[in-house]
Amino acid sequence: MSNIKIVTDSAVALTPEEITKYDIKIVPLSVQIDGTVYEDGVTIQRDEFLEKMVESKSLPQTSQPSIGTFQAVYDDIHQKFPDSEILSLHLSSGLSGTVRAAEQAAALTSAKITTFDTLAADRAQAFVVLQAAKMASQGATMAEILPAVEKARDESHIFLSFTSLTNMVAGGRLSKTQGIIGNLLNIKVGAGVTKNDGTVEVLLKGRGMKTIAKFNNNVIAKMQEYKEVLSIGISHAGIPEEAAQIAARLKAIWPDIEIPVLNTTPIISTHTGVGALAILYRAR
Repeated sequence: MSNIKIVTDSAVALTPEEITKYDIKIVPLSVQIDGTVYEDGVTIQRDEFLEKMVESKSLPQTSQPSIGTFQAVYDDIHQKFPDSEILSLHLSSGLSGTVRAAEQAAALTSAKITTFDTLAADRAQAFVVLQAAKMASQGATMAEILPAVEKARDESHIFLSFTSLTNMVAGGRLSKTQGIIGNLLNIKVGAGVTKNDGTVEVLLKGRGMKTIAKFNNNVIAKMQEYKEVLSIGISHAGIPEEAAQIAARLKAIWPDIEIPVLNTTPIISTHTGVGALAILYRAR
């Protein structure tokens, strides 16, 4: 049995099989829709969230787990496995205060806890978490795991496209005027998550779906420049057919890599709106 227990948050995109295999504890973020608060992945699932977001009167609000929630999780693990250490890996600090809440909770418990900022979300966050979980299951020490997860973080990339600016305006990331003009002009956006601070950066803007096609072509071309692609994931907000098409295209290039196609996390889809698609990969 591993002496290191893995904790992460619900912004991660893991399959049920991965969660069970590595006994990964997931702490839920919260999302508020029209005054009702839900726990991500517990009292609301990702497909249900998209439906409610479309119907909601205002933009949903996401919030990090409380310090008390983290403390309860850590104390429970420590009580069950008093000789174990905990490695708590979380959503980018550039997108959420989740990892800071985990740090504060770690100081309030007697468990031995190391927190880690993945500077990522969704499946790219999963690449880092899975690196830690696999090594922990093999009996690696914390000193061995931490350099490996830092390397996994450096090797992981997120590129996403979205087709409407409405949620970006409602979330305060664009002015109302910019959003109205953008939507009237049929502006589409391609973006990436920066490596230095884990925030979202717009990389390409243009009119019509040809912009999205060009952006995805550029991402795939960049992937092919690496010596080795280790992992790939496709995440989307309500466009499963388009996501499956991109996954099939990538599978034709990298037939030996399993490519999960998953609904994206509410913290991403809240800002991008329905129609977003992300290509996430780990490469060196």
